Amino acid sequence: MNKEQMEGTVVSDTDRTAERRQIGLLRALDNRARFRLAASLSATTRRLARRAIRRVNPALSEEEIDLLFVRYHYGAELAGRLQDFLKNRAHGTA
Repeated sequence: MNKEQMEGTVVSDTDRTAERRQIGLLRALDNRARFRLAASLSATTRRLARRAIRRVNPALSEEEIDLLFVRYHYGAELAGRLQDFLKNRAHGTA
């Protein structure tokens, strides 16, 4: 598959010319800038997910919001293990 075919495989509502320009700008970034951009997008995604959880569950504490975030994104098993860890840490047994 050539470069043009690969760019055409993404379903997008972005104009093809604008999409090509955006891909070109991303490719022009050095590794450090790409990492910063990816880290920023990841942080924004986490912040928006936590905000949505908080909006639907306004009575929850920050710890409960954290646990729900983990449950939604990483599964019930890990959320349960985190909850156990936090309880043990609070009681000085972690």
